[in-house]
Amino acid sequence: MVSAKASPSRKPAGAGSSKGAFAGNGKAPAAFTFTREERLDAYRRMLLIRRFEEKAGQLYGMGHIGGFCHLYIGQEAVVVGMQMALEPGDQVITAYRDHGHTLAVGMDAKSVMAELTGRRHGCSKGKGGSMHMFAPDKGFYGGHGIVGACVPLGAGLAFADKYRGNNGVCLTYFGDGAANQGQVYEAFNMAELWKLPVVFIIENNKYAMGTSIERSSSTTNLSQRGLSFAIPGEHVDGMDVEQVRAAGARAIAHARAGHGPMILEMLTYRYRGHSMSDPAKYRTREEVQKVRELQDPIEQVRARLIEAGVAEDELKAIDRQVRDEVNAAAEFALADPEPDAGELTTDVMV
Repeated sequence: MVSAKASPSRKPAGAGSSKGAFAGNGKAPAAFTFTREERLDAYRRMLLIRRFEEKAGQLYGMGHIGGFCHLYIGQEAVVVGMQMALEPGDQVITAYRDHGHTLAVGMDAKSVMAELTGRRHGCSKGKGGSMHMFAPDKGFYGGHGIVGACVPLGAGLAFADKYRGNNGVCLTYFGDGAANQGQVYEAFNMAELWKLPVVFIIENNKYAMGTSIERSSSTTNLSQRGLSFAIPGEHVDGMDVEQVRAAGARAIAHARAGHGPMILEMLTYRYRGHSMSDPAKYRTREEVQKVRELQDPIEQVRARLIEAGVAEDELKAIDRQVRDEVNAAAEFALADPEPDAGELTTDVMV
């Protein structure tokens, strides 16, 4: 087991009710058991994000992707588990580490990779890049580059749901660093005051942009950050997709029933630096390796599938299919032309 200081397994005093947090043994409690089909689905979806991000890292190193590029490797269980708890018509909004979210909502890997490389058929016409992906037809309202800015926007989407009476819920993702932003608490206040159907998901990967949460936050139990607004919160093992989906289902049901917002603190861990330019010297290589060995979200599901009788050959076939899909996306993106110069004056809000 990774030490409390060196991994996301820390569970502060007063933590929420999530069970079995960071057991690190690859087995979920019975209350969180998936069917065989659900596990295979979660395995493939998380593997697609992992392989996509690995390819994105390669293309960045080759100079095909410019600007910022924030990879989601290690955090796949959070977005896949939450997406499995949603219903058609619900919405998702997040910050700038958004590639995993785009794939989880069902966006075509080709359009996402084309956007990363600034090409014409990218989901934002090649003009948004890594941090600004959008697909309203998939219920995805963007990655947003300003820290914490997506939180009031997510509350606004939830307000629209309540105003229209469409029974929708908005998942609003942000990180542990953004959890100290003032606009976050303004959004909390309004969301509870108006009982908005929004679930605030704090992806706590412990280091924000490069400073550990112990050094940057006076209180590190982020699930309790909404208590002064009477917003309930829960600690969740964000490395276990089955526990994520179970907690997500509870929070979404709470919001959809008209009880207002809920906060889920996902204790997770990114394997790469904050962005591609981050050497991540604020933590040791041994710390990262221990999390990979004991708590990797994909390996946990893989172990459960094998224990349930799924053949290794079937899992290898899924990996081959995913690699082929990602390679095809990269080939499509690199062959796609850049946007026409006339696009500089379109989609501009003045």
